[in-house]
Amino acid sequence: MAELDWIKKGYKIIDNFFTKEELEILQHYTLKKLEDDKTYLVDPDTYSPGWYKDALASTFLHLKKPLVEKASGYKLFPTYTYWRYYCFGGQLTKHTDRPSCEISITANIKSNDKWPIVVEGRTIDLKEGQAVLYLGCIAEHWRPGKYKGEGMAQVFLHYVNVDGPFAHHNNDYYFYATDNISSKDDEKKIRELKKKFKENNK
Repeated sequence: MAELDWIKKGYKIIDNFFTKEELEILQHYTLKKLEDDKTYLVDPDTYSPGWYKDALASTFLHLKKPLVEKASGYKLFPTYTYWRYYCFGGQLTKHTDRPSCEISITANIKSNDKWPIVVEGRTIDLKEGQAVLYLGCIAEHWRPGKYKGEGMAQVFLHYVNVDGPFAHHNNDYYFYATDNISSKDDEKKIRELKKKFKENNK
């Protein structure tokens, strides 16, 4: 299927993921969040504040699901959101994510300067409002070096394939029920999928 051609390379760029009006709301919200909400988490791997399941981000997780389904070619369950404000010295090392990030979106809300995301070796400079769709738990992704800029807001929207092996992560239920991000079966399946992905991209 043509709409699944992106699976081979592990990612797909989506232009105008957020409309001009949505982006304006999100940018203002970002500033207010930073000023007023001190409940953020500082990931020791990124050195930047972030919010898990933020209310506005979670609203967009559901509103954007039809768009992500069309772009991905899959019927999806939403799992969770996370949005981060990268600060000077922040970093994002090479990694893959947990099973609930099977189908993932990284979208640029606000960038005062450039700091690209790299997916499977491909460097992508996202413009504000633009997003990259990628296989979060299979495709390796990172950002080069340390961030040297004035601030960058990104939102991450995560989904799982309704008919896929990680459907039990719908709404992050597995995490809530077990306090674990994955099962042994999940980890085995991810290893198999990563091996197949690498073989198909030799």
